Formats: sequence, structure tokens, C-alpha cells
Amino acid sequence: MRPTPSTVPPQAAAPGPSLAERYRQVRTATERLAAPLSAEDCCVQSMPDASPVKWHLAHTTWFFETFILEPHEPGFHPFDPAFRVFFNSYYQGVGPQHPRPQRGLITRPALETVRAWRAEVDVRMERLLEGIEADGPVARLLELGLQHEQQHQELIVTDIKHLLWCNPGWPTYHPALPEALARDGLHKGGVPAQQWQRIEGGLAQVGHAGAGFAFDNELPRHTVYVQPCELGTRPVNNAQYLAFIEDGGYRHPALWLAEGWDWLRSQHIAHPLYWRQDAQGWSEFTLAGARPLAPAQPVAHLSYYEADAYARWAGARLPTEAEWEVAAAGLGTTDGHFADAGVLHPLPAAAGADATGLQQMFGDVWEWTQSSYAPYPGFAPAVGAVGEYNGKFMVNQYVLRGGSCATPAGHVRASYRNFFPTGARWQFSGLRLARDG
Repeated sequence: MRPTPSTVPPQAAAPGPSLAERYRQVRTATERLAAPLSAEDCCVQSMPDASPVKWHLAHTTWFFETFILEPHEPGFHPFDPAFRVFFNSYYQGVGPQHPRPQRGLITRPALETVRAWRAEVDVRMERLLEGIEADGPVARLLELGLQHEQQHQELIVTDIKHLLWCNPGWPTYHPALPEALARDGLHKGGVPAQQWQRIEGGLAQVGHAGAGFAFDNELPRHTVYVQPCELGTRPVNNAQYLAFIEDGGYRHPALWLAEGWDWLRSQHIAHPLYWRQDAQGWSEFTLAGARPLAPAQPVAHLSYYEADAYARWAGARLPTEAEWEVAAAGLGTTDGHFADAGVLHPLPAAAGADATGLQQMFGDVWEWTQSSYAPYPGFAPAVGAVGEYNGKFMVNQYVLRGGSCATPAGHVRASYRNFFPTGARWQFSGLRLARDG
């Protein structure tokens, strides 16, 4: 699971939903994601990096009970004192935690008890929100909690995908998804050629700027120097990546970082996660079940090692996170294909006359960069328990940018920094090429 953010900067008041309405919208979106699942689906943990859906439902509720209700609700009482340990993730300042690899062993409380807890906390939260300032400290902490829950919404999608993939029957998550994929033209032909967009070099400002929410790892805004370069106008697609496989990309150690070569050999990896080859050709597991591999679809579920090896094979490299951010900020929009579309799978880039400039910078697939996840100059974590997560994870991870088809719309921005270890593949992670210029 990606670490929980640590702090929220001051936020200017703006027209929009009330605090209670926004809280209700985010919490309801989480319940919708869990609705197609059985109690058995919600309890199982498919690997240590993933968590059961029941745990996600509980942990996000734990956040609001622990960090908002406990210090601010008159006459506070916990729903169940044991939940403070069961559903704490990494907050050492709050107290002990149940071991992460054993979250799937928490068969009790039952799913219906977790749902009852969510419902009670929601009632109490909405009552509390009636009397707080729209731009005060509780409101800012609430926004952190909602952004945190949106991160877990994405994890629900990716964790349940991994769980269902482990089932030899490759079951579907939602019966409406196959129709949605067909409607959105996932299997249409016309693979656009790789093109390049020049990024002028020079001094640039990166990091969050202006009003609105940002995680602390996006701060402070600072100046960097970016060399002139070129970025691919779209993410690398399945057709391109299949060419890498067919050219023996997974068999040539010269293409791989030494650690990556050891990784693929020890785990017998020869293609992206969720791909399968049989007599009928290549197929891919999706949340709609097995689908023929779509050539124009952005390749997804790559590790950093695979993204780096492909870029080297292609005579290019991965962009730095500064290059990516400068290019994305220049678009002036964060429009893209996100989870709210209901497809929960990457879609092809535009072809023909519509294929101009940088495409799919936001949504579809997270894009690996070559940048290690490290603090910006002047970074300092917040004081207290909510300051624990981001800073202490700034080691042995790489930055990804842009969001994915499982990310809630409106959750990401040009400065948003996601991060995972080099071997992580269960997220919708892909790549965009860069080259010096």
C-alpha cells in the first residue's frame, strides 16, 4: 500500500460542495467500489503488498475516528477499542499495529460489523461537520482524510484485480465492464506512431503552487534546471511492448539493471503482469475478465525494472520527474481517463487528426520516472502522528506521475508525486519515453 500523506497546507475557501456533502460523496464512492464484491472477496489478502477490501473500508474509517472524532467530538467514544490496533497502518505515534502481511487473517470483525462502523462514524462525522469552519484546521484535516480515502479507492481497485487474477477462472469484477470496454473502443485498430514533443530547457519551478490541497511531498515549490529534451507524445502501448518481448527483451541482460536482471530471473518473469499467451495468442486479465491484448492500449502493470529496460531497448530513457512536471504543467489541464469513467482499464491514445501534442499525461497509467523518491529542498514533515507518512518513506522508491484509470478524477495534479519500490507491478504503472534534445 502506498503510504498515507502527512500534512495539508492552508486552503482557500472556494465555491463547491459543503464539507458534509464532500465527505458523503467520497465515502459513497468507496462503498460503490466494494458493492460488487462478496464477503469472501473482501476478506482475502492476495499478497503482502495488497490489503483486503474489508481492511481498506475499515482503515479509512479508522482515520476519521482517530484523527478527527477522537480529538474534536464532545463525549467521544470508540466504536470498538480493539480497532485502534487492527486497522492502524503505519502510525507509530498512535500505537501498535497488526502486521501488514497478516491483514487477511483478520476474519473478525465481520464485514457487516465494519460496514456498521462506517455508518456510525459517518453519522457522527456529519454531525461534527455542521459546526466547524470551512477553512479551519478541522476542515483541512478532513480534506487530508478524504484525499487519503481516495488513495485507498485506487488501492481497492488494484488490490481486488490482483486477487481475482489469482483465481484460475479469471472472474470478472463487474458484469457491466465488458460492454463499457467495447463501447469505448478498446479493441479498435489504428495504432498511432510514436512522436516526440520538445521541452525547452532552462530554469523552471516545480512543486505545488497556489491555493488548494497538496500533500507535503509536493512542497516546497522550488527552482530546478531542466535540460532541453523530448518526451513521447503518448505512453508506450502494448504493440510497442510486445515488439520488445518478441525481440528477446527479457532474455538480454545488457538491457537490464543488474538488480532488475536478478529480479526477473529469480521470479521467472517474461512479460507484464496479467499477460498470458496461449494458442489463440496474447490475452490480458482485466477487471472484466480475460480480453485479447489490445495493441493501441497503453501497456500497464510494469515494474520500474521493466520500464527502464524497455526505454533502453528503444534507444531512449525514462523522463525525470522535473521534466514530466514541466511538460504536464504546460498543458494547463488535468483532464484524462480516470476511475469515474467506470471502465477501470487504460484506453488507447487518440489517432489521426486528434493525435497532436502530449496525450494522456493524466489518467490511464501511472508513468515511471527515473527520479528517486526524495525530499524537496526545505522539506520538513509535520509534527505529530499525521506527519509520519511521506518523509519516512523517502528511500528505495521511485516516483511515478499522472494518475491512472483507477485514480479518482480531480485527485491528481501536475505536482502530484506517487512512489513505489522498483519491483511493484500491481498498480496501473506504465511509461512514457524521453530522450535528450
